[in-house]
Amino acid sequence: MQNASRWLLAGVLGTSTTVSQAATLEERMAAFEARASAAEKRAAAAEQQTQALARELQQLKLSTPVAQPAAPTSASTVAASSQPALDDRVAKLEARQQSMEKPGSAGHLTDGFSFKGYARSGLLINDGLGGGRGGPYTTPAGSVGGAVGRLGNEDDTYMRFDLSKEIYAQNGTRSKFTVSIADGVESYNDWTATESSLNVRQVFTELDHIAAFKGNSVFENATLWAGKRFDRDNFDIHWLDSDVVFLAGTGGGIYDVQMNKDWRSNYSLIGRNYGDFSEGGVDADVESYILTSNQFFANGQWQWMFNAIGAKKNDVGTRTNQAGFAPADSGLHTMLANHQKDFFGREGFFKTALLYGQGLGAQVKDIGADGELIDDARAVRLAMYGETPIAPGWRIGPSLLAEQSKDRYVKGDDYRWLTLNMRLANEINSNFEMAYELSWQTMDLDPKGYLQRNAVDGNFWKFTVAPTFKPDMGDLLTRPELRVFASLMNWSSDLDRYSTTGNFGKSDFNSGGVWQFGIQMETWF
Repeated sequence: MQNASRWLLAGVLGTSTTVSQAATLEERMAAFEARASAAEKRAAAAEQQTQALARELQQLKLSTPVAQPAAPTSASTVAASSQPALDDRVAKLEARQQSMEKPGSAGHLTDGFSFKGYARSGLLINDGLGGGRGGPYTTPAGSVGGAVGRLGNEDDTYMRFDLSKEIYAQNGTRSKFTVSIADGVESYNDWTATESSLNVRQVFTELDHIAAFKGNSVFENATLWAGKRFDRDNFDIHWLDSDVVFLAGTGGGIYDVQMNKDWRSNYSLIGRNYGDFSEGGVDADVESYILTSNQFFANGQWQWMFNAIGAKKNDVGTRTNQAGFAPADSGLHTMLANHQKDFFGREGFFKTALLYGQGLGAQVKDIGADGELIDDARAVRLAMYGETPIAPGWRIGPSLLAEQSKDRYVKGDDYRWLTLNMRLANEINSNFEMAYELSWQTMDLDPKGYLQRNAVDGNFWKFTVAPTFKPDMGDLLTRPELRVFASLMNWSSDLDRYSTTGNFGKSDFNSGGVWQFGIQMETWF
């Protein structure tokens, strides 16, 4: 009987507790609804007050008499004396209206702010359990821009992030400030301050939606910019870590001048520094200047770029390059590119670019960046790459990069190389894929002793398998990716003789076959 009483009492208490909790929840919901209703009423009242202030301000402005030239009278004297008071009242009303329309400080700080970035970090181990060697420019041809596939071939940590803030003026003009910070190290330690190359890579401001250009068909969609930056229309072969064209420096320009329906233009003037070679009272702090015209046709499918480069002091006095030749003080560079938004009628994309340069323009990828080139330098480069699905769950990214240059640093030198690369990915499920890369490069290099380098002729190849995790499947450029990998590479023994300072020919990195293993993450957003 006592147990039954206890059970009955517990049931009553449990029921009353449940009822009490429900009542408490209902009370909280009712209080929340009351607060929300009060907030809505306050917002509506504020809006009504703003509208009333606007109407009052408009009426005051309409009722203000327009000053007419006339002889002073007592009435005009009274009107003149009341005018300051009226002006003061109008000013106060305008200030109140603006303060009521101004957004809260927290929202104002975050409005228009963006954060973008790129990063990679990984571990590379050779088959002797020592530190791996690599990089897309590890071959002898890499000394003149000949990149090979990067998958399973990188041993560094690199990051870059861009912080931007957009602000709209009352007339609709938008300003955008961007700063870009980058760092890169090859150490695996967590604290690398003594080895860091932390750097501000970009700091610039853009103006677009410019009110003064409204209604002008040529400039209405134009963007003005000034500062230090990468050119907006640079593009690259990501799988080789090689830009097709890279224009960067400090200066200013204008984008998207609409010449007609199918033709838009970019123009800029950018400066770079080659270094300070002053001696014997001769000022030789060498700067170069790049004047660029970039033309786009047929909705951006065709691109023609032209660059004129000048560095007046580059050959001043007795200055020579590292081979003892007088460097060029000018150069020309041009590029014709085709940007297909499909892969020859299939899903994907395909890009082709033909580049030519002479003098200081013979560094055809990094425009105006090489002050060692001589006047006779000539270079021509072809770049082709794209991506497309080839079967359900399979995607392929082929690329070709080739260049011939001569008389670069020494009269009579000759550099020829060609890279073929194929990135392949097989989706296993929504978070896992198998990635593969096959890279082959052939080269015939005759540097004529420049930097104690020797003439070599041979081939290089690399094959990589990389099980890869990612948050979702997509194209070959979907990131982030977390990957483990194994790479096998080999090359002609003649290439080991190219240089005593390069990777090839080292006791742990010579022809005959090299295995390397590792882990890497890569992301951008």
